[in-house]
This record gives sequence, structure tokens and C-alpha cells, in this order.
Amino acid sequence: MVAREATFGGGNPVLRKELLSELEEFVKSRIDMTYRSLQSAVCFDSSIHGELEGFVESNRKLTFNQVLFEYIDGKKAADADIYKRAGIDRRHFSKIRSNPEYRPGKNTVVALALALRLDVENACRLLQSAGYSLTDSETFDLVILFCLQKGIYELHEVNSALDYFSLKPLGGVLA
Repeated sequence: MVAREATFGGGNPVLRKELLSELEEFVKSRIDMTYRSLQSAVCFDSSIHGELEGFVESNRKLTFNQVLFEYIDGKKAADADIYKRAGIDRRHFSKIRSNPEYRPGKNTVVALALALRLDVENACRLLQSAGYSLTDSETFDLVILFCLQKGIYELHEVNSALDYFSLKPLGGVLA
């Protein structure tokens, strides 16, 4: 920053150059102090840092992308068959395949679980890999759990069940 004379209205100096220089140094030192405080607040003790890295490495699970394609490969299914059965657009599926960090919405993950004809345990694993779960407190989740338990995997049948409770259909396909 360069200290300048502050003027008001007609160009007469309001603050002297010396006072402006002091102000500039004051602001600069406070900004530097705040920055250093923020830096130290987010830095961990080096022993904790190593422990944290070890914890993350030993507890990290497969990504959604990895779990999904593990199931697809395990069933020896063609990608097109799965995304069509799930009512998912080819471009959307391509995004899932090509971006390992991409996390689709819960409805998309549920539609894929149904398209893969997964049982409750494996459907829950797929959902968890994307950061979701099926709970007993949501009507949508209970309908999906019921369908999985009964082996109801056809999208139009699941959507009929969702429609019965006035819930949004999966895959953008109405029953």
C-alpha cells in the first residue's frame, strides 16, 4: 500500500501524511496478525497430523464410482443396460463413469441399485459409498426398502409404489 493524503471535498488534506502512514502500517500489521492466527489455528501438531493421515487411510472405503462399477462388472452387465433400466441419461452415466469424484443424487443411486437388482445389504453399501442411507423415518426410504426386500426392481413398479404415497418417481419416469 502507498500512503496518500486523504482529501475531502475541495481537495484539502483531512489526514496528514504521517498519520496516513501510521494508519497504513496499523492495518497491514493487523491483517498480517489475523492471517498468522488463522494459519496457526488450522495447523495440527505434527504427531496428530501423522495419526490423522493413518486414520483416514485405514478407514477410507471405496468411492461410489468404484463400488458401482464393481457391481456392474460382477454382474457382467453392459453399462447401457444398467443406465437404461435405471432411467438415467447416457450423458449422466458417462459423467458418473468418467469422474471418480462425482457423487450423484440419492434418487439416481437408488435407481442404479434397482437396475442392478441389488439386495438390501448391497443397495445400502452402494448408497453409503455415495454418502446416503435408507432410514426408517422417511416414507421414500421405507418404500425403497420394501421394494428391495420384495425383489421389486422394475422402475415402473417402484414408481407406482412411490406414487401411491405421492412421492417423486425415480429416473424421471412416471408410472
